[in-house]
Amino acid sequence: MFDQREKIALFIDGANLYAASRGLGFDIDYRKMLRSFQDRGYLLRAYYYTALIEDNEYSSIRPLIDWLDYNGYRVVTKPAREFTDASGRRRIKGNMDIELAVDAMELVDTVDHFVLFSGDGDFRSLVAALQRKGRKVSVVSTLTSSPPMISDDLRRQADHFIELASLKAEIGRDPAEREARIARRMEAEDVAPADGDDDY
Repeated sequence: MFDQREKIALFIDGANLYAASRGLGFDIDYRKMLRSFQDRGYLLRAYYYTALIEDNEYSSIRPLIDWLDYNGYRVVTKPAREFTDASGRRRIKGNMDIELAVDAMELVDTVDHFVLFSGDGDFRSLVAALQRKGRKVSVVSTLTSSPPMISDDLRRQADHFIELASLKAEIGRDPAEREARIARRMEAEDVAPADGDDDY
């Protein structure tokens, strides 16, 4: 599936990957993810896409975004928009599909193998366009969650489908690490302000 001579780029739909990994009951260790794909070929770029709610003073995703930005990922964000739906419920919209697609097409002459972390069927057209340019596309998502997180159209279009559950040992965070990190953070907050040196 991977060739050591290939130039690889990762395109991570942050919200989609988060939902898929949660559905499988594990957290992603983004440091391990980089190492894992560096071992598969020449990792040229790793992009992470997410929308942010800007009116909140603190966003729970902000520490992850900052860590990724300093540790080998190109983070692409935009403000999420709030709206009220027809039944009066508050909704948040923050689709990053266009940004991801534009970035992928800009790299089509440089990258040999695109790895898309998303199950969103809207990306089928992007995958087809990359393939028409002679590029290989692998899609990482899951069929084993309930309901499955991968669109059937996207899975069929991809050159390779990688089941996210099969990567758990390779890129999953050890639950004991999370508990230890939380304990260290609580101790640090009792003694001094947290330094923000978190591993993702």
